[in-house]
Amino acid sequence: MGKKKTVTIRGLGARYGSTVRKRYVKIVDEMKTPHRCPQCGFQRVKRISVGVWQCRKCGFTFTGGAYTPITKLGIVAKRVAKGTPSET
Repeated sequence: MGKKKTVTIRGLGARYGSTVRKRYVKIVDEMKTPHRCPQCGFQRVKRISVGVWQCRKCGFTFTGGAYTPITKLGIVAKRVAKGTPSET
């Protein structure tokens, strides 16, 4: 008996190499999991399009990463934006 095939890579078959298929599965699985809303805190955030995310409970729409609503670069940018205001 073989291992059960993951639904995510159903259309890829034996193409593209195992490493690429594993990366693809990891990204798509992360994208499909429910994420926490920054507004209301419920895990109801879904991706609308590339980089655009929306909470299904409160309707809050925000931008984030292409495959995850919060990225490491976004966290750094938010921290910098909250920092001391620049004097001009």
